[in-house]
Amino acid sequence: MLFDISLVLPRGQIIILTGPSGSGKTTLLTLIGALRTLQSGSLQVLGHELVGLRTQELIDIRRNIGFIFQSHNLFESLTASQNVEMSVELTGKFDTKRRQAADMLAKVGLANRVDYKPKALSGGQKQRVAIARAMVNRPQIILADEPTAALDKASGRDVVTLMRQLCEEQGSTVLMVTHDNRILDVADRIINLVDGRLESDTTPDEYHLTH
Repeated sequence: MLFDISLVLPRGQIIILTGPSGSGKTTLLTLIGALRTLQSGSLQVLGHELVGLRTQELIDIRRNIGFIFQSHNLFESLTASQNVEMSVELTGKFDTKRRQAADMLAKVGLANRVDYKPKALSGGQKQRVAIARAMVNRPQIILADEPTAALDKASGRDVVTLMRQLCEEQGSTVLMVTHDNRILDVADRIINLVDGRLESDTTPDEYHLTH
C-alpha cells in the first residue's frame, strides 16, 4: 500500500528510491511503469493520466518507458544483438533493428560482443545488454529495479555510471530502486519510502547526513 505519495520527476534526473523491504518501492515503480493499475488517486506519466486508461492505452504508455531489472531477463537462446533488437521491433522499425542494436551495444561497450549469447557474457556484460535493450528506443523514462544487486562493486559502479552517461545524452529520467549504498552518489535525488509513505526527498549529501 502507498499513502499520500506526491512526487514530480523532472526530465534528465536520476532519482534513487530507497527504503526497507516492504516499503512500497517496487509497487511505486510498477505503477509508474503502467504495469499495474492505480485504484484511487491520480498518476500522471509523460503527460497522461493513467487512472482509467484502457489496456491498449497503457501499452502505448509503456512503449515510452525502458525497464531494467535485477535479473537481466535476457533470452538465453538469442544473441546480445537479438535481445536488443526485440525492443526495436516494438516500434515497427524492422529494417533498421540490427543497426540500431549494434549502435547501442557499442555505446555500452559491447561492440565486440554483439553476436555473443548470454551464457558467454559476464554478469556485468549481461546487465549492459539489458541497459542497451532498455535505452535503444530513447525512452523518456527508465525504471530500474535493483540493477546492481547481482554485481560486484566495480561492475555495479560501471553499470550506474553508464546509465548516467546515456541518460545525459538522451535526456531520459531514471527512477532506480536500490539497496546498494555504494551507488547513491550517482543520483540527483534520493527518495526514501517507509511503510508506503514518503519519508524524505533529498540530495545524496543530505541523505548521508541523516543516515
